[in-house]
Amino acid sequence: MNFIFISPNFPKTYWNFCRCLKQNGVRVLGIGDTPYELLEENLKQNLQEYYKVSSLENYEEVYKACAFFAFRYGKIDWIESNNEYWLMQDAQLRTDFNVTSGVRNEAISFIKYKSQMKALYEKAGVRTARWHLVSQREAGLAFVAQTGYPVVVKPDNGVGANATYKLENEAQLHEFYDHLPSVQYIMEEYVPGSIESYDGIANRERQPIFETSHVFPRPIMEIVNHEEDIYYYSVRQIPEDLKDAGRRVIAAFPTQSRFFHCEFFRLTEDKEGLGKRGDLIGLEVNMRPPGGYTPDMMNYANDIDVYKIWANMVAYDHGYFDPSHRPYYCVYTGRRHRLAYQHTLAEVHERYAGAIVMAETMPEVLAPAMGNDMITARFAGYEDMMEFVSFTMTKE
Repeated sequence: MNFIFISPNFPKTYWNFCRCLKQNGVRVLGIGDTPYELLEENLKQNLQEYYKVSSLENYEEVYKACAFFAFRYGKIDWIESNNEYWLMQDAQLRTDFNVTSGVRNEAISFIKYKSQMKALYEKAGVRTARWHLVSQREAGLAFVAQTGYPVVVKPDNGVGANATYKLENEAQLHEFYDHLPSVQYIMEEYVPGSIESYDGIANRERQPIFETSHVFPRPIMEIVNHEEDIYYYSVRQIPEDLKDAGRRVIAAFPTQSRFFHCEFFRLTEDKEGLGKRGDLIGLEVNMRPPGGYTPDMMNYANDIDVYKIWANMVAYDHGYFDPSHRPYYCVYTGRRHRLAYQHTLAEVHERYAGAIVMAETMPEVLAPAMGNDMITARFAGYEDMMEFVSFTMTKE
C-alpha cells in the first residue's frame, strides 16, 4: 500500500502516524516544504521517501510530487494530511489521482463550508443555530431582527475560531459591514452554551472504530479574540445523548475512513427556537484529528495508542484495541505569558508531578488558541482534575 502523507512534520507529533503506518507494512511517502535535513529523526526513520516542494501552497508542485511517487512506486492508495488547512487540496489530489480512500472534490464542500454543513446536520436530525450568508447590510439587519443580539460572524470556509467575532449591538454590526471581509462570511445567532466534542475514527462504513469526547467550558472564539487562558478535558464516559447525536452526524457526513471532530453546544440556558437548558445544538464538523495535542490526550486518558488505531483503520478497517478501558480524565491547561497566576509553573509541577503527562511552551502558531505554557495531566476522579485546574489557572 502506498500512502502519501502531506506535511508529515506538522504538528510535530504527526510522525507517530507515519510510525504506525510503517509498522503495519504501509509504504509512507512524505511531501512537505521543510528541508529534509530539518526533519526530526523519528520522522525520517518512518518515511520511505520525502519529496520537498518550495511551497505546499503551490498545487502544481505538490501534484508533480504525487506524480513522481506514482511513477516510482505504482498506484497511490491514500493521500492524507490530517490537517484542516490542507483538506481541500487533499480532496483535489485524490480526485486527480483517482484515490478512492478519502473525500474527493464532489463531497469536500460538506466538511469545509459551514453553510453546507447545515443540510447534513438536518439530515442527521440535529438542530443548529439560525444562519444566513453575509451579503448586504440590510439582510444582516433583517436577520438580527429575527434572532436578536448577539450574533456570531465567521468565514464560511474557516479554520478553528480564526477571524470569528461576536457582534453585541447595532454599532458593532455596522462596523463589521463597514469593513466587510473579502471572503464569504456566515452569520449565526449566538448560542449560550459550553462546547462538547464527539471525536474519534470512523471506518469505511462511517461507523466509529474509536470514540471519545472533550468538554470546552470556555468558547475558543473568546479565548482567541481576548487572549484568555484555556482548559479543556476528556471525559471517561461519553454522555448518551452526545453519543447518539455524534453517531448520527458521522453517518450523515462523508466521514468514511478518517478522524472526525464534531462540535456541539450544550445549552446553559433555555433559548427560544433552539431548545431547553442541557439540549445539544450542532456547531460544526472537522474531518481531521482535534487540534493541538488532543490525540495525545486521548492516549493518556485511555491507555491506548490512537495513532496505531488510526493506522489499523487504514490497513485493516479495524481498531484492534479495548474500547471499554477508559481509566482517566485528561485535562489540558494553557496559561498565558501576559497573565499573573497564584502559583508558578514550578509549584504546579512539584504538586502534581505524579499526574502531569505533558508540559511545554506551545509553538507560536498554536498559541492563540492553545495558550503559551501547556500542562496536561490525568486523574481518575473529576474532583481531583478540577482541583488541578483551579491550582494551575487561578490568577493573582
